[in-house]
Amino acid sequence: QVQLVESGGGLVQAGGSLRLSCAASGRTFSYYDMGWFRQAPGKEREFVATVKPRGDRTDYADSVKGRFTISRDNAKNTVYLQMNSLKPEDTAAYYCARALSTGWGTKVGANEYGYWGQGTQVTVSS
Repeated sequence: QVQLVESGGGLVQAGGSLRLSCAASGRTFSYYDMGWFRQAPGKEREFVATVKPRGDRTDYADSVKGRFTISRDNAKNTVYLQMNSLKPEDTAAYYCARALSTGWGTKVGANEYGYWGQGTQVTVSS
């Protein structure tokens, strides 16, 4: 059973930065794509970023490109999301997720991920 635990959320002023972490249990972390999603109140969960197993390829939603950076440390079973130049519209609960399967292709759909953390709240004040 895979367990994912996010941390690092909080309240920050617009223009500030936060670094989210997601620690994963199990021995298969390094085999799978990892992703970050977010969900604001009244809105659907949306893709934020994803990273391939070796960390050599990343993809981002257009809304966060140039501001957010996803990375991973396979030795620590941890994936990170560095968020800079935060905006009020970035306010949401942020979730990390592990892909359902291995293989090529960029996984941006929530249905391509099978394991989810409990979420960490990010609030950006104006």
